[in-house]
Amino acid sequence: MSDILFLAHRIPYPPDKGDKIRSWHMLKHLAERATVHLGAFVDDPADMAHAAKLRSICGEVKLMPLKPSDRWKRALRGLMGGDALSLALYYDPAMVKWVKQVLRQNRITTIVAFSSQMAPYALPHLGGRKGIMDFVDVDSEKWRQYAVEARPGLRQVMYKREAKLLRALEKYATHHFQASLFVSEAEAAVFRKLAGSYAHTVKAMNNGVDYRYFDPAAGFAPLPAATGPVIVFSGAMDYRPNIDAVSWFAEKIWPEVRKKHAGATFKIVGSKPAPEVKRLDGKNGVVVTGRVEDMRPHLAAADVCVAPLRIARGIQNKVLEAMAMARPVVATAAAFEGIEAAPGEHLLLADEPGAFADRIDELLRDTARAQAMGAAARAQVIARYDWDASLAMLDDIIGLKAPQPALVSAQ
Repeated sequence: MSDILFLAHRIPYPPDKGDKIRSWHMLKHLAERATVHLGAFVDDPADMAHAAKLRSICGEVKLMPLKPSDRWKRALRGLMGGDALSLALYYDPAMVKWVKQVLRQNRITTIVAFSSQMAPYALPHLGGRKGIMDFVDVDSEKWRQYAVEARPGLRQVMYKREAKLLRALEKYATHHFQASLFVSEAEAAVFRKLAGSYAHTVKAMNNGVDYRYFDPAAGFAPLPAATGPVIVFSGAMDYRPNIDAVSWFAEKIWPEVRKKHAGATFKIVGSKPAPEVKRLDGKNGVVVTGRVEDMRPHLAAADVCVAPLRIARGIQNKVLEAMAMARPVVATAAAFEGIEAAPGEHLLLADEPGAFADRIDELLRDTARAQAMGAAARAQVIARYDWDASLAMLDDIIGLKAPQPALVSAQ
């Protein structure tokens, strides 16, 4: 049986944030069907503890630490070389050498590159091999949005530069990979306009949700009962769109909610809170938890989950996981984009601060409606977001057969 080389910009385990959730389920799916060799970078030293888990399901595994001390050197090299900084920060000669070694020593017929940062490692070796490029989101469009939002100055110039260089890389990669994947049909549609005559290779492969794990009836330890309503936002809190979302919510929306629900708590749950997020902790009923071992108790304890994102690409796992936990959700249109659900039935939408606060107030006052919406949301996730159904696309592209005997345990 031929082997697969899987390259990821971030270690796929533990699946505790958006991109790692997707890459883990892809890796697990492929490892059940073929021998997979994994090369990935590690930006959190604590994640190195999970190397044994990955080696238990893969062939060769190369995990390379991303040292913060190297970031400036790599960024400077990228600026001087005219490269996108997103690519320069992940370029390492040792990874180049390992990729060549694995390809030389194994019969690898398929290369999967997860995220645009890994495309340069795969592109030189696609001759005679199948190539799958999972962009996840249109990164160049994200940087273009950043540039639009930024004030005129050096930051805006850098954002525009990044958008331009990444767009060139995305188009070039599409011409060489057999399939370019995106997390939603909306993202795929945006990219098809850029792909030109290669638009037929651009495909949407939806994220799934492990709804057996994210289940309000699952056996996790509940949190102590709160004295008032709890509103929850979940996500990696060093990610700029999430920082912007909670900052905007705390400033523009939360005061209006507290006027009507003085005992309410806004809980921001997620790893690596940035200084802007930490400053919110303890003010006006805001609680910043930092990293938690299990997100489910926090979602289960929420009266309402919110996704007030103003900058967003692809499908928001935070929304799907809250829906899977049968929680009512209030989201912006940006956070809702790409999700197969009916506003008003499975969740509520609002973009203006006053309307967003009103939707939260409605759910807090009408608990029967909130409960019914949560139940409908979970049913929709089960019907539309099964991982096995989504990942079957990989089998078709690569030509994989029935799984090998189970090698991988559930999350």
